[in-house]
Amino acid sequence: MELLFENLLCIAIIVIIIYTIQNYRYKKTAYYHQTHISYLSVVFNKGRLGEYYTYKYLKKLEGYQRYLFNVYLPKDDGETTELDVVLLHESGIYVFESKNYSGWIFGTEFQPYWTQTLPTGRGRSQKNSFYNPVLQNKGHLKWLQAFLNDQSLSFYSFIVFSDRCTLKKVSTSSENLYVLNRYNLLSKVRQVAAETGNHLSTDKIDELFATLYPLTQKSEAEKQIHINQVKQKSAQHSTKSVSHTVDRESSGEKICPRCGGVLVMRTASRGASKGRQFLGCSNYPKCRYIKKI
Repeated sequence: MELLFENLLCIAIIVIIIYTIQNYRYKKTAYYHQTHISYLSVVFNKGRLGEYYTYKYLKKLEGYQRYLFNVYLPKDDGETTELDVVLLHESGIYVFESKNYSGWIFGTEFQPYWTQTLPTGRGRSQKNSFYNPVLQNKGHLKWLQAFLNDQSLSFYSFIVFSDRCTLKKVSTSSENLYVLNRYNLLSKVRQVAAETGNHLSTDKIDELFATLYPLTQKSEAEKQIHINQVKQKSAQHSTKSVSHTVDRESSGEKICPRCGGVLVMRTASRGASKGRQFLGCSNYPKCRYIKKI
């Protein structure tokens, strides 16, 4: 019993030391100095942690740069839109939408909703719909460009998913738009910066930072108003998403429970089931869901 207590005490001491070191390093970051959010609040909040990791992955980027976090931009209707992370770099302005999700992700650039599929065991899965992050960040860029009102600026949209998820069927075609996992973030930004070259001077970057920084320093009351607006719109989006699925099913379409694709009739060409028909996902080989008839 005494040995067990000593082991637990050693583990507790190690945890405290690790936390102290990480907290010390965190308080030296631009993320902390700008957001004033405690380290524990970041660690135990999936959204904040995704933003912080996005910033951490970019810290090794070469060239003059400044960061902005949680930028509340005004819209024409009096509401605000929140940008997770903005990077002001010599090569341009990068707007990052962080999605700290896990599971499989399916979606195309222009469809209203994307699908997250999570395994639940025994070959089953749970499907969740969420608003298309490409369209979401497109709105962010729209209001950022309107606010800055400078046609000479170059903008880049990055949708950053966590390393815990797999982008199974995600397609885009627009320029300056990138959807990727976090582990590919630094290399892709480096590539874009190298191909683009320098467009912004250090003075221009500092000027843009000074213009946008006040939009990151909102009161808790102002942030709560924004949160309420987001919750209301999220509820509306959820209702539309459910209605869309019901409409598809009522029209006779059979929906894949894993990725939201259409189930189509197929015939097995080999194996013990050769010659038998089954329903297979139209997104094959990205999605291999099948349903026996």
